[in-house]
Amino acid sequence: MSTATLPAPDAVAAEPGLLLRLAGPLQSWGEHSHFNERDTAGFPTRSGVLGLLAAGLGRGRDEPVDDLTRLSLTVRTDRPGVILRDLHTVGGGLPAKATVTTAEGKKRTGDTGTLLTHRYYLADATFTVALTIPADAQAADSAALLRRYAQALRSPQWPLFLGRRSCPPEGPVLLGASRDALHHLVHLPLTGWPPRGAPQPVEFLSDRPLDRLPVPVHLNAVNSDDGTHTTGDVKDDPVSFHPRRRSHRARPLYRRSVHLSPVQYAGLGTDALTRLSTYLNNEEGSLS
Repeated sequence: MSTATLPAPDAVAAEPGLLLRLAGPLQSWGEHSHFNERDTAGFPTRSGVLGLLAAGLGRGRDEPVDDLTRLSLTVRTDRPGVILRDLHTVGGGLPAKATVTTAEGKKRTGDTGTLLTHRYYLADATFTVALTIPADAQAADSAALLRRYAQALRSPQWPLFLGRRSCPPEGPVLLGASRDALHHLVHLPLTGWPPRGAPQPVEFLSDRPLDRLPVPVHLNAVNSDDGTHTTGDVKDDPVSFHPRRRSHRARPLYRRSVHLSPVQYAGLGTDALTRLSTYLNNEEGSLS
């Protein structure tokens, strides 16, 4: 599947950006991970996606991320996946001298010698993501920055992973760059089969109001608003990835559910990748 630059269709307030496909057997986007409990959100977090981009750039954890946090994140949920819990044990059945070392430098003994950790994953999930530079915040170097980010994802300095190092992507992460990334976020083929029975809405999530999505209002799902109001806060906006001073700030979360056409569903596996390649290379959606 080739990647290049998508053309800009006629649109108001088009936002340039990158389009990513996050798919793999397992993903894990920690939101509240704490000691032996490693959770996952039901969608890619800002810190996870910007961390993936930072890995592509070869950026150290102690380096600033101010330029990355200018990007706006909008996620389309192609396949939500299912939650998978993985139980890990450490130190079980070992002699006392080989068990886990405590913070005091001692060894655990007796019933405390075995540590249990619970790690949660999203299995078989697929997301399409737009990383955009808001139209009202574009700077002269925006195009150069996007080209640099795109190159980093095509030829990453460090391995890319879906929230956790044990979760590699199943294929190329970068679909392309576009002068109107949100248009293509709506129209790119969906990974999955058309819903049976009643139409099922596709969920979009973003850190900015979603009324800017180029979707007719009548396609909004029943009882779903147009995404102009926040549905809550998520503390996943990275301030620093420094291993000893890692910190995040809260950001708003907007949701919008949309009924997309059944013909947009591309199936799974090679069927989905073939449809994506066709979209990215045809005259209407070709990369430039």
